Amino acid sequence: MIKIGTALFEACEQLERERGISKEVLIASLCDAMVAAYKKHMRTKEAANIEAILDEQSGEIGVFSTKLVVENVEDPETQISLADAKEIDEDVELDDEVKIEVTPEQFGRIAAQSAKQVITQRIREAERNLVLQEFMDKKGTLTTGIIQRVENRNVIVNIGKTDAIMPQKEQIPGEYYKPGNRIRVFVLNVKETTRLPQVIVSHAHAEIVRELFELEVPEIEDGIVEIKSISREAGYRTKIAVWSNDPEVDSVGACIGPRGSRIQTIVGELKNEKIDIVRYSEDPVEYIVNALSPARVVSVDIMADDEYAHEAMVVVPDDQLSLAIGREGQNVRLAHKLTGWKIDIKSVSQMEKAEAQSFENNYDEEEVEEPSSGIDEEELQQEIEEEMNQQAYDEEDLPQEDAVEEDETSEEI
Repeated sequence: MIKIGTALFEACEQLERERGISKEVLIASLCDAMVAAYKKHMRTKEAANIEAILDEQSGEIGVFSTKLVVENVEDPETQISLADAKEIDEDVELDDEVKIEVTPEQFGRIAAQSAKQVITQRIREAERNLVLQEFMDKKGTLTTGIIQRVENRNVIVNIGKTDAIMPQKEQIPGEYYKPGNRIRVFVLNVKETTRLPQVIVSHAHAEIVRELFELEVPEIEDGIVEIKSISREAGYRTKIAVWSNDPEVDSVGACIGPRGSRIQTIVGELKNEKIDIVRYSEDPVEYIVNALSPARVVSVDIMADDEYAHEAMVVVPDDQLSLAIGREGQNVRLAHKLTGWKIDIKSVSQMEKAEAQSFENNYDEEEVEEPSSGIDEEELQQEIEEEMNQQAYDEEDLPQEDAVEEDETSEEI
């Protein structure tokens, strides 16, 4: 046995407090290191019956070989005779297993070098597993971190036991990320690597808005008010559809709060990003009207509503067209993402002009089709030819009559 004293156990307890690595993991790592050092020292790769045992009371550790008690020994590496086993333990019987210490002399230095390497490796593996497990549980949730630095347009955020990466596409456009500032981020993904896990976070994800509303609005946390849908263009505008499961609770009013206190807190957290709170409805017409707020809507016509397409035509007053579409189409784009409906917006004058044009086109088509309605083309051609022949015949007869009349007149004279 090798005397190691109590310093090892104190170091294990300190690591457990500082890094969260359990004492049992470190002791198991030390025992595995002892076995690995023994196999290297004895120049053997296969030694399934070798194990290291640590006595916490005496502070000693040693390498032991487990052997089976038999009548006749055939394999000295794995078997021991009953007589020899009795010298170790008087109560041993046939087919029992006994542990025999095989710790080599002058083994302390070799074991210490091997233990250092193995324990260091195990500590890293334990830390990686702890971080991986912790952030796997946090995946899809909001957490707070501290901005460390900016590297290659990526923002490095410390979120506890590791540094997370915020890619450029997950950043708010125009936002300045100053090192040392605290920031709330959404844990987007956790990737396992050979070193510490790589955590990807986002500051532009729509779920950040959901988490903030759940923190600020007790009715949402209690399940009275439900968030049905969120559409966001980070840094500019967000639309959120809410629904109340209690008829006596106003979903929109609950999210706004007394004198707008709740929504102002959320807007401040999002750096004055505009937020439209929309009342959800199962009626698609009403839902689309609400989603296009603050624009006023004259009418909504459902053009297609099936499993393949959801399309609607919306008519707004002339002075509301630009407001309904929004800057660079932002309002109607967010409404489309919120409702899942493809929305085509026209003003009243545009709609009247389109209807008048459609009426004129239909009228012209009716006029063109009227002469040939109910008459075959061959019959029509035949009738035209008969009329022309009849007219020609009448013209040939007319001069002869005139000539006769002239003759009669001349005779009378």
